[in-house]
Amino acid sequence: MTAPPPTCADLADRIRDAHPAEAAMTLRFGDCAIRVAADRSSLIRALTDYFGPFVRDNEERSDAGAIRISVHEAPPPAFDVPFEVKPPDPGKSKIKEEFLDLRDGRIVRKRLTGMLFIFGNDRHLAVGPCEENLNQVVNFINNRHIEWELCRGALLGHAAGVLVNGRGLGLAGFSGAGKSTLALQLMNHGATFVSNDRLMIRRSGQGLTMNGVAKLPRINPGTALNNPNLAGIMPESDRRRFSGMSEADLWTVEHKYDAPIDSCFGDGRFVLEGPMDGLVILNWQRNAGPPTLSRVDLSRRPDLLPAFMKSTGLFFLPSDGCVMPDPTEAVYAEHLAACAVWEIGGGIDFESAARDLMAWLSR
Repeated sequence: MTAPPPTCADLADRIRDAHPAEAAMTLRFGDCAIRVAADRSSLIRALTDYFGPFVRDNEERSDAGAIRISVHEAPPPAFDVPFEVKPPDPGKSKIKEEFLDLRDGRIVRKRLTGMLFIFGNDRHLAVGPCEENLNQVVNFINNRHIEWELCRGALLGHAAGVLVNGRGLGLAGFSGAGKSTLALQLMNHGATFVSNDRLMIRRSGQGLTMNGVAKLPRINPGTALNNPNLAGIMPESDRRRFSGMSEADLWTVEHKYDAPIDSCFGDGRFVLEGPMDGLVILNWQRNAGPPTLSRVDLSRRPDLLPAFMKSTGLFFLPSDGCVMPDPTEAVYAEHLAACAVWEIGGGIDFESAARDLMAWLSR
């Protein structure tokens, strides 16, 4: 196939006819159901292992009204027309994605892997070397859930989330601040995990609710070495390799592990929704003394808002009827005024911060 398709529908039909997706599973993310079909049963097994507690294949009528996604281990089609390049995120230089908008949807291509994603008007396909790039398939599935939540009135936040005794806390921070590491440190003290890197928040009465994303936290070797509940995810060869490194060197290592919450912390420790009673913004630095925890008013500290605000990105393509609030600083500040907001400054100390936050959450 060398000519560009006239529509996403035509392209989707060709791919599905050539590579039928007959193995399937159903996921349930709160009220959002997603039915995933694939042309290889091995892909469904891998996705079932990844999503674990959110698989609902035995739930009666669990796929009624579900978003339907098909995954195809197949060569992506070629195009004669150029794709538009997505500029790198602020602070980045590498171009990772390019896209082509058609009249009934969008095609996104990953430059490094060649993976192709087609979506719009209730069609959702992932095509390419899917087994080698399962993480990108997982992200595509989760992006369909994010779009579903946003179009029902939520705002997107760049934050992790935890629950303690029915109270919820969002954890935001500028790049590399360690929000996932702090969330997992809080789990050592009994917290329940809600989300690793994205929160969808919406008003609920006088407060806020938060919905998480079924994405496993990706942690660095330093986090794995210093959290006993994560000891099992690191191969012994890596443990020997990294355990002799200094803290400063570990901080810069580009190596990640998926941390399966249930196997590390126990069943029932990963949920996707709850109240959001507070937000912590990590604004600390290494080797800057003890951490400090202070209550802030975002109307007087707008410099902290970008730590939580998150662009919807290329994979957000709302259809008619989407009621997401206008994602301006003023709207974010108005939403977050409904919860307590804290800033953690000073030096980085995950255990000290976890103890202080648990004390507040346990009141």
